[in-house]
Amino acid sequence: MTEQQLIQNFTFILIQASLAFGVAIVLTPIYTFFAFRLQLWKKIRETTTTGEKAKVFTSLHAEKHKRNIPTMAGVVMVIAITIVTVLLNLSRSQTYLPIFGLLAAGSIGLLDDIINIRGSGKGVAGLKSTIKFLLILLIAVAGALYFYFKLNYSVIHIPAIGNFEIGILYIPLFILVIVSTANAVNITDGLDGLSGGLLSIAFGAFAIIALAQGHIGIAGFCMATVGAVLAYTWFNIFPARFFMGDVGSFALGTALGVIAMLTNSVFVLPIIGLVFVAEAGSSVVQILSKKIFKRKIFISAPLHHHLEATGWPETKITMRFWVIGVVCAGIGVMIGLVGGG
Repeated sequence: MTEQQLIQNFTFILIQASLAFGVAIVLTPIYTFFAFRLQLWKKIRETTTTGEKAKVFTSLHAEKHKRNIPTMAGVVMVIAITIVTVLLNLSRSQTYLPIFGLLAAGSIGLLDDIINIRGSGKGVAGLKSTIKFLLILLIAVAGALYFYFKLNYSVIHIPAIGNFEIGILYIPLFILVIVSTANAVNITDGLDGLSGGLLSIAFGAFAIIALAQGHIGIAGFCMATVGAVLAYTWFNIFPARFFMGDVGSFALGTALGVIAMLTNSVFVLPIIGLVFVAEAGSSVVQILSKKIFKRKIFISAPLHHHLEATGWPETKITMRFWVIGVVCAGIGVMIGLVGGG
């Protein structure tokens, strides 16, 4: 790649990031007007995943939910990313699949948010977790079958070791990655600014990896996502003006998983997204411990709620998790680039 081509590629992806940021900023007042007019308030959940009263969570966030904070702001990000990608970066080989994952998973999240808003607010607000899981699983299965049978993806890359042909095992691996990433981002979206900052970092890291691989379209999609997410995070930083809702967390989490598979960076994804892994892992450990041992490991799960319950201020948790996210992203990018052979 010549110096001129490199400059052109950088310019191309930075234009997408800037345009997505601008579109999201322009759409935000429109969303905000209708969100307050239609009273799109997020309802606080009153029970845990295992069915008992969520006393700790309720006590930590009761005051916040008295402010009637709108949800579903993820729609703005999804629209901004889609507009920029369709206008500037629509590619069958590089951006069709991330856009499909973004819109398909976003639709499931949108349905969940609508039920949350219009429901009674008693119990677990929104779709039942099993239904959400099955719907995301369906998207993951469709993507896995398309990658394997249509695109002939069946090789995984282990950094510094090489490529391995895994055949039909690629299908369950793909499903595991998409379902895990979508749910991990959804679980992490629990504090003002937390998921927005971490998603910006993660997509930025994958933009670097994609650019190094010569996948300019994927890098452009990642940077458009960074731009849209940063626009959202501007308003979501404590005290949040609104929440992204499941429409945002499921859409962006699924797209992140698809990007990891497209760039053959599945083993780098847990490093770049280590905070997402820790958040989802803490919830899994909590659920298993309560079901098997009838006791809790954490005061409240996921991890950010446990830290809140121990007395950490919300802003301290968010910013320290951002720092961890930046460090992990840097390590992940280095491993992805140095171990790319």
